[in-house]
Amino acid sequence: MLDTLHLGRGKPMMHGLVELDVTLAHRRLRAQRERDGGSPSLTAFFLHALGGALAHHPEVHARRDWRGRLVLFDEVDVTTIVEVEHEGRSFPYAHVLRGIDRRGPRALHDELRSVRERGMRTTSPAKRRATRALLALPSVVRRASYRALLAAPELAQRHTGSALVSAVGMFGSGAGYGLSAPGLHDLSVIVGGTTTRASTDPNDTAPREVLCVTVSANHAIVDGGPLARFVGELARRVAAAEGLDDDIARASAQAPPRGGGDGRRGD
Repeated sequence: MLDTLHLGRGKPMMHGLVELDVTLAHRRLRAQRERDGGSPSLTAFFLHALGGALAHHPEVHARRDWRGRLVLFDEVDVTTIVEVEHEGRSFPYAHVLRGIDRRGPRALHDELRSVRERGMRTTSPAKRRATRALLALPSVVRRASYRALLAAPELAQRHTGSALVSAVGMFGSGAGYGLSAPGLHDLSVIVGGTTTRASTDPNDTAPREVLCVTVSANHAIVDGGPLARFVGELARRVAAAEGLDDDIARASAQAPPRGGGDGRRGD
């Protein structure tokens, strides 16, 4: 963690504090819980919506190679922080979710739950040994290794994904934003708390449920205009609860009745 913070120093980050309307998403998730006894988490749904928005705006999660060229990715892989139990204490485990633009909320929810249950065993023994060996090196060598990794965007994508997502809102209730320190990623999304806001729709005056989200992007990678359009696309997908209809219909079709029954490059 200290190495990543050291490498992130000096990044010209832009920060946006946005409120996303999750009224419809919450309504559909609650309906599925009441009908089937379980549903994807709001975090899993948000990751699905984020993947679709990033696939629509690949320039937002691009990386620069060692020659300064922007590298765009055809798939959306993100690092997400999952709190696991390790040696009797909580540990923030960084897990790479692959292809979140192609997967539904249920599949993402199941993977996150598996990581939470398995904890450090999610990482292969070989990778754990390699990590211990890396941590035993002097800091100057470790940081040089990270710089070499970041200079190869395809390799960095494989090991760290192209964005960081952390859901700090799971630790409390009410409105609240998180602001991450710059690290290895040029795009970070911090999911905060949820609260209610008065409706601005004259046709629907019921209070709206909103999710507080912080979007931070490296200004050396993306300008404010493309970032704003990406946030608008994300807000639209979240407000429309995109993916939940298909996900819920698929889960309902597969579940038995209750009560028994049978890389591109660009300049």
